[in-house]
Amino acid sequence: MISASFRNWLLSDVPDSRFQARMGRFYLGWLTFAKNPLAMLGLLILILLVVMAVFAPWISPHNPLSGELQDRLLPPSANFLLGTDENGRDIFSRIVFGARTTLYIIGLVAVTAAPIGLLIGTTAGYLGGWVETTLMRLTDAFLAYPKLILALAFAAALGAGLENAVLAIALTAWPPYARIARAETLTVRNSDYVAAARMTGAGSLRILFGHIMPMCIPSLIVRVSLDMAGIILIAAGLGFLGLGVAPPQPEWGSMVSEGRSQILEQWWVCTYPGIAICIVSLGFNLIGDGLRDVLDPRGK
Repeated sequence: MISASFRNWLLSDVPDSRFQARMGRFYLGWLTFAKNPLAMLGLLILILLVVMAVFAPWISPHNPLSGELQDRLLPPSANFLLGTDENGRDIFSRIVFGARTTLYIIGLVAVTAAPIGLLIGTTAGYLGGWVETTLMRLTDAFLAYPKLILALAFAAALGAGLENAVLAIALTAWPPYARIARAETLTVRNSDYVAAARMTGAGSLRILFGHIMPMCIPSLIVRVSLDMAGIILIAAGLGFLGLGVAPPQPEWGSMVSEGRSQILEQWWVCTYPGIAICIVSLGFNLIGDGLRDVLDPRGK
């Protein structure tokens, strides 16, 4: 709980500084987000994922990379909470350490694909002409193929490995962000505040980075949060096909692939990693819906 004086400072109608105004908007956005119980559930799932990734060595009861052959394909028990795989490795420990891989992929894709799409979209929308035509036709070429198929093609060309999988996903994830950024830029490039900045002598780069891009970021944040579920599924698909993380490193998609041959007799080998993928994907979708309520002015 925050004190009454601090709350009044946040909700002041006449903020004394830009920092106070931004903090006030952030607090009002948090209040709107917190009123959505499903969004709070998604935030709880994300927090649990981060906690699992950070404290994986202390949460997991067994070594996720090695096991005993006499313990192979054991059902869930007190010693092995979610059972073991065909190599005798504890599935719960591998799921916990697999959270690190999931967060790593999500983080790298978010910090690479979103800025690339933002830069391409705002540049195309602001400059127009042949620059817009060239950049948007390139975007359309990437959008012409399903993300998973295109990611598989890039991953196969680059080779198996976590970094290559992240690069393949990032190369297929930026086009929607470019389309959104271009649409937002077209609505604001002729606005009064952009014209005023141009009259004060601001160059194209300053207008682009200082005035137009900040206006596109809220819509991009919503789209990125909603796309995280799809990115997780694409990463899991690459791991399922052996184009993701190299074994024996734990990754949820590869764990599902390893257990598909025992799905009828030893169902727990692939079921629990699949449940983890579904829960985390659901969490990001719920967070995206909550952020859309907060950041989308049309929703308001």
